[in-house]
Amino acid sequence: MGIAMSGLRGSRPYPRISGREHVVTRAEAAERPAVAPVQLPVLPVAELDRSERIRRGLNIVLALLGIAVALPVMLVVAILIKLTSRGPIFYTQTRVGLDRRADGPDATNHRRTLDIGGKPFEIYKFRTMYVNAEQASGAVWATKSDPRITSVGRFLRQYRLDELPQLLNVLKGEMNIVGPRPERPTIFAELRENIVEYPLRQRAKPGITGLAQINHHYDACLDDVRKKVHYDLEYIRRQGVTEDVKIMLKTIPVILFRRGGW
Repeated sequence: MGIAMSGLRGSRPYPRISGREHVVTRAEAAERPAVAPVQLPVLPVAELDRSERIRRGLNIVLALLGIAVALPVMLVVAILIKLTSRGPIFYTQTRVGLDRRADGPDATNHRRTLDIGGKPFEIYKFRTMYVNAEQASGAVWATKSDPRITSVGRFLRQYRLDELPQLLNVLKGEMNIVGPRPERPTIFAELRENIVEYPLRQRAKPGITGLAQINHHYDACLDDVRKKVHYDLEYIRRQGVTEDVKIMLKTIPVILFRRGGW
């Protein structure tokens, strides 16, 4: 969680993102050194399909319940955003989603001529920054005292309430409740140039919360991203209904006690 970025600290600064990053073609991707695949449990196809159906059903039910329970809070948040700053209530942004393409030299995707890392989709959030906040700075990480964030937005980000509209993304099948956080295509292009394992996290559908989010704070440098990638890949190895429920339960104290958010 927490995508907007600025003033970096850490052993290795994040590369400048200009919005004109090179998008890797399939030919270029094929020439890159192979990355060891994530070792997933070997299950019969029928069992995998059944597990996916159960998880999809669970996500739909939880998303509907979440919307029903959170609707009064979402209405209050919407009113506060509208009354305290100029601009729309909701914020949409293109993110990189699930990569369903198979591995190996015979893997093809005739519908996609450019490899952006996964299927793009529009993510929904409550707006937490002023309009055109990144016009001068571009895409940069947010800091604890980021002047681009509104007073209401700061509260929303601390309690992760800005993520509530993503329950609609879950209903649409673009996200799960639990999974690796989705990233913008331009930032994804930079991160996979610096972190070899980064594209592997697209093997799971993106989520609102995840193993990385309950164990680590918002990103402030590349080392933070590397740590989160480790957690994301660990989740992919262990993913399932039981693991999802555990992460959902562990997310509650993270939200209530404002752990890792700003």
